[in-house]
This record gives sequence, structure tokens and C-alpha cells, in this order.
Amino acid sequence: METVSKARAHGGTQGVYKHDAQTTGCPMTFAVFVPPQAEKGPVPVLWYLSGLTCTHANVMDKGEYRKAAADHGVIVVAPDTSPRGPGIPDEEGNWQFGSGAGFYLDATEAPYAKNYKMWSYVTEELPALIAQEFPADLSRQGIFGHSMGGHGALTIALTYPERFKSCSAFAPIAQPSTAGWSKPAFEKYLGSDPAAWRAHDATALIEDGKRFPEILVDQGTADSFLQDGLRPWLLEEACKKAGIALTLNMREGYDHSYYFISTFMADHIAWAAARLK
Repeated sequence: METVSKARAHGGTQGVYKHDAQTTGCPMTFAVFVPPQAEKGPVPVLWYLSGLTCTHANVMDKGEYRKAAADHGVIVVAPDTSPRGPGIPDEEGNWQFGSGAGFYLDATEAPYAKNYKMWSYVTEELPALIAQEFPADLSRQGIFGHSMGGHGALTIALTYPERFKSCSAFAPIAQPSTAGWSKPAFEKYLGSDPAAWRAHDATALIEDGKRFPEILVDQGTADSFLQDGLRPWLLEEACKKAGIALTLNMREGYDHSYYFISTFMADHIAWAAARLK
């Protein structure tokens, strides 16, 4: 693991790191904030998954999470959103697919199957590295994210409910298998059979019997993607039928940007910290 940068913040350390990932077959960069409490021993870990077009840097630069993470004593890990670099298949100019748009799944279709293994990277390889290199208590993990990353957080938590003690999302893609900006990506990554997409669709996972105790979602009412891409009412309906406790906050006048995310970031970290402790 290579240290790209480190800086002191709120008594803790914000770092950026790089390593050669086996799952994606390329160098991967990620950000980690370690709170001051970690000086006394391992602390809980909160995973933040970013949205389309983002890298590790978007939440690090604009998410305003460090004070809350330091106050509650949690590590925050922000992975990248896709493999990147020469030789990695991509569709230049398509911001909804390829670079910056890994959708937190393992592709099965050529030519993407070789590198687009973000599910395995986020759930297996990177956690192992975090456990090795940082004062992380992986018996206490939470996960959250934004948009495509909200989709990833929901599907991962529903798949591994024994691993995560909290799950929340900002404006998640509630049903990516039918949304206009994610369905084409699913077809290219996973093939043309919709049955193969269900493992990466939160509402389908719930319909198929997956459960998580409680979920927090914040969604802006002025989000330009609300009606066609995000559709939180589909998640709300699925949770209601399944008996999953969903707190859905429709935030009046907020859009899809980090102005929205940063406004409610401390709420999500407090939500996670209460369950991680």
C-alpha cells in the first residue's frame, strides 16, 4: 500500500492511499479518515460508496464528514467507484457506464468481467487491506452511500446483514434494474437476462427474501433524478411489505449535489455510530 497523502483533521488523520488490486487488475485509490480515538485501540468502520462520475475524492473534499466521524470515533473509508487506467474497457463520453460507473457489482460479460469486480473489491479485498493496515474493528461495520453508491450500500447490506450493523443512503437508486440510467449498464455488465440483475437491485433483493433490520434514506425533493432514476417510493413499498423499518426523509428543496449530502452527513454518521456502539 502506498500513501499518497496524509493531513491532520479534527484530531485525526485524513489519508489517501493506493494499492495494486487483484480483483480489478489495476491500481485502486481510496481515502481513509482515522479519528483520534483510534490512538487508544481499534474503532468501528463506516464505508461510504460514492455515485456516478465520482472518485474517492468527492466525499473527501465536499462531504464534510470528518468532524462527525471524529466526534463519534469512527473510521470512514471511501473507495473509488470503478477500475481505471490504460487497458481498462470503457465507453468514453458515457458517464453512466465504465469509468466512474462500476455499480458495485462483479461483471460477468466480456470485455468487462476481467476488471469490473467492484463487488469483490469492496466486500473482500479492500476490507482485508483495511484490517491489515488500519486500527479498524471490523466486528463493527456500517455502510452508506450516495446515488449509485446508495444502491451499492443497500445491496451489500441486504446481502451481508450479519456483517453490517447500520445502513443508510443519500438519494439511492432504489430499483436499478428498471431505471433508465442503470438498466443499460446492467445489461452490459451482467448480460441480457433480468434474473441475473436481481442480486444487485435492492427492491428485488427484498422481494426475494433478503432483510436488514432498519434503513435510513434522505432524498431531496428538488433532485432532478428523482422521478426517473431514484424512485424511493419503490424502496418504501418493498420495505413496508417486508416489515423492514425504513426512515425516509424527503428533504424539501434539496437537490442531488454535495450541498445536500453535506447538510445531512452528520445525521447519517450519528445514525451509524449509535448502532456501531
